[in-house]
Amino acid sequence: MENLAQLEVLCERLYNSRDSAERAHVESTLKCFSTNTDYISQCQYILDNALTPYALMLASSSLVKQVTDHSLSLQLRLDIRSYLLNYLAKRGPELQNFVVGSLIELLCRLTKFGWFDDDRFRELSKESIDFLNQGTFHYVIGLKILNQLISEMNQPNSGLPSARHRRVACSFRDQCLFQIFQISLTSLHQLKSDASSQLQELALSLSLKCLSFDFIGTSGDESSEEFGTVQIPASWRSLFEEITTLQIFFDYYALSNPPVSKESLECLVRLASVRRSLFTNDTTRSKFSDHLMSGTKDILRTGKGLADHDNYHEFCRLLGRFRVHYQLSELVTMEGYGEWIRLFAEFTSKSLLSWQWVSSSVYYLLGLWSRLVNSLPYLKGDVPSLLDEYVPKIVEGYITSRLESAQADVQDELSENPLDNVDLLQDQLDCFPSLCRFQYENSSLFIIKVMDPILQAYMERGQLQGSANSELSLAEAKLAWIVHMIAAVLKTKQSVGCSTESQEIFDAELSARVLQLVNVADSGSHNQRYSELSKQRLDRALLSFFQNFRKSYVGDQAMHSSKQLYARLSERIGLNDHLLLLDFFVRKIATNLKCYTECEEVIGQTLSLFLELASGYMTGKLLLKLETVRFIIANHTKEHFPFLEDYRCSRSRTTFYYIIGCLIFLEDSVALFKSSMDPLQKAFASLESTPETMFRTDSVKYALIGVMRDLRGLAMATNSRRSYGVLFDWIYPTHMPVLLRGISQWADTPEVTTPLLKFMAVFVLNKAQRLTFDTSSPNGILLFREVSKILVAYGSRILVLPTNSDIYDYKYKGMWISLTVLSRALSGNYVNFGVFELYGDRALADALDIALKMTLAIPLPDILAYRKLTKAYFEFVEVLFSSHLAFVLSLDSLTFIHIVGSLELGLKGLDANIPSQCASAIDNLASFYFNNITMRETPTSSAAISLARHIAECPALLSEILKSLFKIVLFEDCNNQWSLSRPMLSLILLSDQMFADLKAQILTRQPVDQQPRIASCFDRLMANITRSLDLKNRDKFSQNLTVFRHEFRVK
Repeated sequence: MENLAQLEVLCERLYNSRDSAERAHVESTLKCFSTNTDYISQCQYILDNALTPYALMLASSSLVKQVTDHSLSLQLRLDIRSYLLNYLAKRGPELQNFVVGSLIELLCRLTKFGWFDDDRFRELSKESIDFLNQGTFHYVIGLKILNQLISEMNQPNSGLPSARHRRVACSFRDQCLFQIFQISLTSLHQLKSDASSQLQELALSLSLKCLSFDFIGTSGDESSEEFGTVQIPASWRSLFEEITTLQIFFDYYALSNPPVSKESLECLVRLASVRRSLFTNDTTRSKFSDHLMSGTKDILRTGKGLADHDNYHEFCRLLGRFRVHYQLSELVTMEGYGEWIRLFAEFTSKSLLSWQWVSSSVYYLLGLWSRLVNSLPYLKGDVPSLLDEYVPKIVEGYITSRLESAQADVQDELSENPLDNVDLLQDQLDCFPSLCRFQYENSSLFIIKVMDPILQAYMERGQLQGSANSELSLAEAKLAWIVHMIAAVLKTKQSVGCSTESQEIFDAELSARVLQLVNVADSGSHNQRYSELSKQRLDRALLSFFQNFRKSYVGDQAMHSSKQLYARLSERIGLNDHLLLLDFFVRKIATNLKCYTECEEVIGQTLSLFLELASGYMTGKLLLKLETVRFIIANHTKEHFPFLEDYRCSRSRTTFYYIIGCLIFLEDSVALFKSSMDPLQKAFASLESTPETMFRTDSVKYALIGVMRDLRGLAMATNSRRSYGVLFDWIYPTHMPVLLRGISQWADTPEVTTPLLKFMAVFVLNKAQRLTFDTSSPNGILLFREVSKILVAYGSRILVLPTNSDIYDYKYKGMWISLTVLSRALSGNYVNFGVFELYGDRALADALDIALKMTLAIPLPDILAYRKLTKAYFEFVEVLFSSHLAFVLSLDSLTFIHIVGSLELGLKGLDANIPSQCASAIDNLASFYFNNITMRETPTSSAAISLARHIAECPALLSEILKSLFKIVLFEDCNNQWSLSRPMLSLILLSDQMFADLKAQILTRQPVDQQPRIASCFDRLMANITRSLDLKNRDKFSQNLTVFRHEFRVK
């Protein structure tokens, strides 16, 4: 008892102490309970005798971890299960809620993990009924067990392969879930007049969990509110065709308060989403739909519970489900449609007026209106839809609400501005175009009516000096909203009841005002407001307009098919073709790049528009005709574009120079390229002339960063042999010494080394076969020598530097980029690497050596922890094993075993590419072993001798890999089975004994009655497989493996 008392003190400190160091010490002391299976009996002793809830919590949570992480014997698990049921029945009502929750989690985890091991594990749902038939406290425990059981079955566990999880979940769905849903409905009916809101909430939660179950294994994102059709099994049909099933949730909503009422609505959202084919016929589905419409109509009429924000949001979601699952042609035939659509329109209008409160909910309402409008062309018969009456009011209400919100947003500088939330803005504006174009003439005239006075006032204030800043900010905020709405409308031309010609005329009217606004916003006193947030938001809106207008109306084909628009634009503002419009766009782009020196968002969006224009072949050719573009190409300096000097915008330099490169290389003119490179030539000349004593100054640092980002953009733009050759001849050999000097002097500064190494990673990448030199050219070899120098200079210095607090940014990032550079250079197929050894050149050997040292300097857990580092490491290893296996085999045995061991870990990676790369590397190694050792009496080459020595040092190395491969294929979801089959055959053929031992291990772990069947599966796996690694034999094995996997997994 004394030891138990000490334990209880420790447990209280573990859960209550505010000292993190003390908690960590106690956690380390008590860790044995959750990691050592010998302590399971101690946990039971604690549950039986401890007096504090914290000790009970320790015992329960430790047992959960034991069950999850260890393979306990069947009898022990059954004993724990029986003990828990008795324990909860006897002591459950007196325990703290968190202890009960943990014990129930343990019980459900045991149930899931033992589902196929013994029939008794499948009885939990029936046994929970015993709790429901007792008092209130036991009723609570019974409902909690069922709630947790569904949650457990619906969520994957780390200790259970995903394929087995899905089989358990499907079996649970077929055998128990319907019964549990019936229990939840029965409980709801029984508890309808019960005063205990806890029981009601648990019963509703149980219904919701049943309806939210992953019926078909789609594994939706539970953090998202969005989901598709609920795939209720056909066996549930009768229950859903009973009106009482739907009505009980409407009743609970009407009778209860949050959070019970909210859960009622969540259940109704799921019920409204059930698949159409669940119902016996159209009649039964119509009854269900009528009842759903009637229930929502009552809520719309009374407004019951909608003052609560959670209720309101869920009700909007419920209305939004009509958009997904019901056609307009179905809705108009429902009883009471006229009243429902009127109430819905009133509800939407009120919601738009209360925009502060419903900003995240209005999306569902607008989405339904949009769906109704888009369905109108398919409506047959004479039944009126009444959309003509209500949709224009919704459009006007939305526009008005946005302008009112702009005024409030200007006054409230602390809250997030909706114009800054790109996702929310996009969600709302996605629904707006179809509503606006429904009666486009009325909608566009309303927009013009609203916009003209604001634009006029904004123009007048721009001509005055000393205008009130708040007034200008408000005008800019309102104009930003209007421009965003016009941009959204221009994004799509689809409409209902409106001709193409009239659409173009109104598009032109709206566009003319936006284009007029562009000139106004950059003139007068407005051109001194680029640092103001409201001005930046307005310019971002204008850029969105340009992007959408370009997609709809710029280009040869668009111009010929849009004569009405260009005719009206010519009348309004004198722009009569797309070349003039392009020039207008580019002048705005140049203005933004010139005037915005600190706003990354505007610079980024401006460059994105510029890139869209330059990326198209025809629009790119047209851009080169414009004087503004010619000026940008010739004068890309910080004097003309100050953002190039601002370090915060330095990332944008790469995009800027990528665009310039795209335009230059479109012309295919060496003279244009050389003249355009004058600014960069001067930058390099300045760096080259800088003495050693001055090379570690900030001016040199920022100059290097800028030049490397610029070069990377240019290198990205070279997509052909000719364009790459022009850039290569400009850089090599003249400017390469600057790169080597920069990496050598600034190796301890990631801000410099990262852009430099990233440029090299792009420069050595042989995309589209652009690195194809003449047969007599040594350029490929010369390029690799420069790569080797830079990697050695960086690697030799970074390895000896002390570790920084942020080791990823300080060391690992540069290392993985270096590995990427070398991988691309080694696999680019533009260097004959045999030349280096033949002529005694150590460039290849030094590059491989320093790369290997960098990989060995990073602990394997760290390699696997950082996604980009993982990707670069395994790409490098794959290249080594495919093209430079002799180098790998020449390493010492410890290093070789470490690398091969890392491949085994990589096979279990989550990224599908990494296991495939590891499989390829293993296949290359096993194939070499098979061809040079297995198939020969004695190894002859030095590489084969080295491999034999390595395997002798660790005989189980290859057998463990084969074991891992079989485990992945048989017990886990395997999306790259073909890739894994290649090394499996190579490894199987290495040794008959190794394969026989593995078969025996797998067989002994299977139930005795299954062993003969599985043995025959193994026999069929090797049927018609010869002792060869030719392509035909490999393909045959891959086919056999597919059949083998399927037959093995059949229960």
